[in-house]
Amino acid sequence: MTDAAARGAHRARYRRILSFAGREFLKIWWFELVLPRLGMSRVAERTRGPRMQTFARRFHTLAVELGGLMIKVGQFMSSRLDVLPPEITKELEGLQDEVPAVPTPAIRALAEAELGIPLERAYAWFDDTPVAAASLGQVHRARLSALDAADTGLEDVVVKVQRPGIDEIVAVDLAALRRVARWLTRVRLVADRVDAPALVEEFAETSREEIDYLHEAASAERFRENFADDPRVGMPEIVWERSTRRVLTLSDVTAIKINDTDALRAAGIDPAQVAEVFAEVMFDQVFTHSFVHADPHPGNIFVTPTSPTPPTTPPADTTDATPGGFRLTFIDFGMMAEIPASLRDGLRTLLIAVTGRDSRGLVAAAQEIGVLLPSADTRELERALTALFARFGGMGFAELSKVDPREFRDFAEEFGDMVRSLPLQLPENMLLLIRAVSLTSGMCSSLDPAFNVWDAAEPYAGRLLRDESGNIVQAFASQAMDTMNTTWRLPKRIDDIITRVDDGTVSFDTSRLERRLDRLEGIARRIASGVLFAAMLIGGALLVPAMPPLGITLICVSALPLLHSLFAGVGRRGPR
Repeated sequence: MTDAAARGAHRARYRRILSFAGREFLKIWWFELVLPRLGMSRVAERTRGPRMQTFARRFHTLAVELGGLMIKVGQFMSSRLDVLPPEITKELEGLQDEVPAVPTPAIRALAEAELGIPLERAYAWFDDTPVAAASLGQVHRARLSALDAADTGLEDVVVKVQRPGIDEIVAVDLAALRRVARWLTRVRLVADRVDAPALVEEFAETSREEIDYLHEAASAERFRENFADDPRVGMPEIVWERSTRRVLTLSDVTAIKINDTDALRAAGIDPAQVAEVFAEVMFDQVFTHSFVHADPHPGNIFVTPTSPTPPTTPPADTTDATPGGFRLTFIDFGMMAEIPASLRDGLRTLLIAVTGRDSRGLVAAAQEIGVLLPSADTRELERALTALFARFGGMGFAELSKVDPREFRDFAEEFGDMVRSLPLQLPENMLLLIRAVSLTSGMCSSLDPAFNVWDAAEPYAGRLLRDESGNIVQAFASQAMDTMNTTWRLPKRIDDIITRVDDGTVSFDTSRLERRLDRLEGIARRIASGVLFAAMLIGGALLVPAMPPLGITLICVSALPLLHSLFAGVGRRGPR
């Protein structure tokens, strides 16, 4: 494709994204804002489900045809089961699996240009059929040359190759998303809760990092160091000699996909135990290492059996299974979430409050994180959370599924109306973390329908609470020492002050206060003159049609209080 043709294609892509967003905004404006004001709220409510489904289908088609970051946007939307209706999330499920593969000649040409040698020399064998095709790149199996295998101790590898021209496509998509974000700032309902431009910039930074495979390799090494002594977690090794910004070569760690429950049971591994270990490992990433794998979908996590001879049939009672029978192997470290210390502390408070069913503590944690603005009136929220904990607290997914749907609906309507009235917002550094939490929750519940997030969180909360208690004791001891020192010196200081008063050496300088009072009095006079000017001017203007002489006189005389208001005190301001 020539440069002119490429520029034309990019302009068409940009216009198509904006055209899609513009049409959807108009629909939302008409159905959600205009019709309710015309007394036709029922029409908007009755058509909302079909409209959401139509939107999801149209976006699905757009994302598959365009690829690039549109796939990433669709994946994020499909994971937001907490805020988006099922008509959208269901339609966008599996969007990643529909990405068409890049023709092999284009992939081979890019890989050879990056590595600087023909693939026949770089690898002893390179499979032209991709193992997986993603929105930004695709993966091929290969085998290292004898020399490289001797140096690295590896033989079978996977080669991740970037899609040709993806840099330009990402730049076009980000430009369109920035334009859409500016539109969203004019929608008060969105602007009050989400800083859309900041959210897009966070997404942009993540996308730029994701197409830099050297950055991904560095993240993989950091993840390896974090879990170096943890037998529950594994990850691939990087072949640095065969890796560049657009080509990444790693050891082949393919094993059982984490969501393949039949294969897990055939290997003697209990899926419920996998869910438990997976939740623990994700908690570790957030609260211990502050470095989180933000794309833990089934294609990026394998379960590797570690038992030397797995049973041919699954055990009748899996409660005695030990964690040593498998490890979780993570791949694809292009999307990682860095947790700042302030956010981590707020999340700790949040976890402790949730597991302790503490509604007031939960509200305080939401304010500390920045989700709930400090100015919010939280009394009704605390009451609703107390009712939520009392009715549904401690229930697992299986128990919740047995609750009467009407009870859920009634509670959700009341709770939703109250939450929508609060000044909520999505703070920075939360986009990737929310994605990780959403995918983790969905994965655990699919592995074990009876999975109870409370059981997974409570041990962690107990440990965090003990850590917090230790910090509180240290802080209290430090504060006590400071108080003792102050108390020890206090009698002597009081005695010194009394002695100086008796000697007449204590004086108070009130000149600054007097000058401030003089200035305030002058300002008050000028304000009064301004009010008098406005009254005379308006009164004169009203009297001109009926009594012209009096009206004109008032207008002319109003200049006197105006001059006093503007110039009183000029030239005699003293030091402050």
